[in-house]
Amino acid sequence: MTDRPRATKLVCTIGPASVDRVDELVEAGMDVARINFSHGTPERHAQTARRVRQVASNAGRRVALMTDLAGPKIRLGDVPGGRLELAAGERIVLGAGGTPVSYAALARDVRPGDRVLLADGAAELRVVEAGDAVVAEVIRGGEIRSRAGVNVPAERLSTPSLTERDRADVPRALELGVDYVAQSFVRRASDVEELRSLLGRDGPRIVAKIETRPAVDDYDAICEAADAVMIARGDLGVELPYERVPILQKQLLRHALDRGVPAIVATQMLESMVSAPRPTRAEASDVANAIFDGADAIMLSGETAIGQFPVLAAQAAVRVAELCETDGRAYLPSGAPAAARTDADALAVAAVALAHADADVAAIACYTRSGRTARLLAALRPHVPILAFSPDPRVVDQLALVRGVEPRACVPPEASDGRLSLMAWLVGESALPDDSAVVLVASTAEPGTGPNLLEVHRVRR
Repeated sequence: MTDRPRATKLVCTIGPASVDRVDELVEAGMDVARINFSHGTPERHAQTARRVRQVASNAGRRVALMTDLAGPKIRLGDVPGGRLELAAGERIVLGAGGTPVSYAALARDVRPGDRVLLADGAAELRVVEAGDAVVAEVIRGGEIRSRAGVNVPAERLSTPSLTERDRADVPRALELGVDYVAQSFVRRASDVEELRSLLGRDGPRIVAKIETRPAVDDYDAICEAADAVMIARGDLGVELPYERVPILQKQLLRHALDRGVPAIVATQMLESMVSAPRPTRAEASDVANAIFDGADAIMLSGETAIGQFPVLAAQAAVRVAELCETDGRAYLPSGAPAAARTDADALAVAAVALAHADADVAAIACYTRSGRTARLLAALRPHVPILAFSPDPRVVDQLALVRGVEPRACVPPEASDGRLSLMAWLVGESALPDDSAVVLVASTAEPGTGPNLLEVHRVRR
């Protein structure tokens, strides 16, 4: 295409700072709108979901909806005056008779010597006693506020990944018609399967948030169970040594790419833009490195949810991504599986090889009922866009998360004319130059038929 669309997708968290500026975020390039069930009311969540769908429709764009389940996040209760300054060497009581915490079983689950981090690491404690309450010594002091997060080793927690609150929130997610449900504090693949049993096999796709040590240990199995993963560096960086996070990011993204699993990188991407109109150079490099590491999408959290410059933050992320994909193309990863496991895999490999071999190829086009063909192609990281036509509106919206995919809604073709319909749809693609080449990946349109047709087609109007 002459003006190649941005391949890396942008996830924006909608919150008080942006709920009335969804149209500006869509114009800036938001591909996925995130609604965090940890904050806000059900009424506000429903209002936000309707607003996103309406704005996207008016703009003629596909924007996916993703909600985060709260998960077993432990938080402090109210502290006197709303904030508390902790000094190294002093002791603090968490639970009965001391500072309240949201998790009643904390004293039962931790052991003397365990490390406890408050407010994403703003203060570090070491457990001294665990009886009716937790008595801890402050190792590294700092200021903490009411409702600050409390991080303990995930393997200690007896609470399940899916809390009672999460189970109550699942029907709400289904009512909102979300495309993705992000599952917090996943520890093993069985956690994902438990959530799928609640959502249904035809329900929203599951994004497993990788933010605990057990999740890293069971990562391959989680990739098999989930539909996408999120490298949630905030909690991951307090559960594991922070210096390990950059290496883990590269390793986890590479594993996801090799398995064709879409991956999101999240947390503090442009953190300074919560209160500043420009990112730091380090933050711009962080966004770029996530893209060079193979991320399908980058996610903004506080930057767009509560920040002073939500639209500028989205624009900044898009500017970095676009430059990475043009001037930095040589540093982008390629997905090259060691061996094709199925006929569909082999066809996808051949399609991308054709696109790379022919300089006239402007796009790869596919017809997909479930989205699988488009995801197979995207995992191979072709240097041209993937035009994915699907008759299922849910699939079209879900593909808004997948790197390099430009989803399109279509009517189901008649049996055996899928290829012909695909050619007709391409004629209407104004961004395809006349006489440009397009690699077609199609199939006979009979239900249950995977991709089995491959050819190069010239766009002639």
